[in-house]
Amino acid sequence: MSEGRVEALYAQLKEMAVNFRIRPGERLNEVMLARELNASRTPLREALNRLVAEQLIDFQPGKGFFCRELDARSIYELYEIRAVLEEAAVRFLCERATDADISALFQNEYQDGLLYVGRTIREASAADEAFHLAIARLSGNRELFRQLALINERIRFIRWVDMAAAVTRTKGEHSRIMDAILRRDAQAAVPLMRGHIVKRMDQIVGSVREGYSNIYVAGPEELFERRLLNEESIK
Repeated sequence: MSEGRVEALYAQLKEMAVNFRIRPGERLNEVMLARELNASRTPLREALNRLVAEQLIDFQPGKGFFCRELDARSIYELYEIRAVLEEAAVRFLCERATDADISALFQNEYQDGLLYVGRTIREASAADEAFHLAIARLSGNRELFRQLALINERIRFIRWVDMAAAVTRTKGEHSRIMDAILRRDAQAAVPLMRGHIVKRMDQIVGSVREGYSNIYVAGPEELFERRLLNEESIK
């Protein structure tokens, strides 16, 4: 069995799971998936089991594989963990990162995150996620970075929903966080990061409701591939 083939199937299935192309709670038909992806059952099963380990897909003994649920409590709990990790990340960064690292963060991920106009919701959200992951990487704690990356995959769909209405606010909050980082002011950066994430936690129920609407009614592609024409139109 080719490792490359398993990796390709894993990437395809992960995209389907993250995007909820398979509806929440829906059973995965392995025969149909194998046909759609032109795959045999063994590499398909291996790829699915990897996604179960990452909690992007559920497995029920005797019943099979299911798309994970989209429920407010689970998302809220993931955001709680995210807040703890990102508070630690920005504190460690202020203490450990080199001046060159901080300068690169400002010039690359932070500046790129300011360029929302003309991007799709997915692209704008990817820039937002890249800024946060860069902070985690510069914390110097590899396990913290790995855990945050896994959580990001499980909340990415909700971040897309939130980003559709939060671009202008996100830019302002990132600016204040970046200013604190440039000063290496962990006492300011930590509460700013927490406030940035907690605001999203307060909106999770509404975001989940809107997420379901996009999955079952409009279709997520309609919203997430829309291009941002100007900042004022998306406040």
